[in-house]
Amino acid sequence: MIDIHRATREDAGEILTLQRAAFVDEAQACGDPFILPLTEGLERIERLLGKEDALVLKAVLGTRIVGAVRASVAGSHGVVGRLAVAPDLRRRGIARALLARVEEELRAGFPGLTALTLFIGAQSVGRLYRERGYAETHRERVAEHLVMVHMRKELVEPC
Repeated sequence: MIDIHRATREDAGEILTLQRAAFVDEAQACGDPFILPLTEGLERIERLLGKEDALVLKAVLGTRIVGAVRASVAGSHGVVGRLAVAPDLRRRGIARALLARVEEELRAGFPGLTALTLFIGAQSVGRLYRERGYAETHRERVAEHLVMVHMRKELVEPC
């Protein structure tokens, strides 16, 4: 049984290890071993986990952190990032559960949010985000070999 909880500073090392393992495939797919999830340091994750306004969730199986996601709020929209699942446990609904839970916590904590946004590497675009109501807004070439896909989910119905 997977449990989802808020991560704490004590989880920083394990989240860093998980993040690096989870994003190796993406780095290989785009041919860039220096993507931010692989180069982000422990200190940055510790600082993030120490911030009152940061939302970092962890998925736990037994005593092992098997997934994580982070989010922040910018004005009237939430920004979801670094959704990571242990490579040996993919395709078991962990990412889906983390995404649903982070959305739920953002909505509960910030009732004025009108949308959620995220961006992912073009090679990682799959069904998960579309199934959760995210739509592609645009693509951004950040390097010759790397294209980021920006997605948005509206939280309020347009008038």
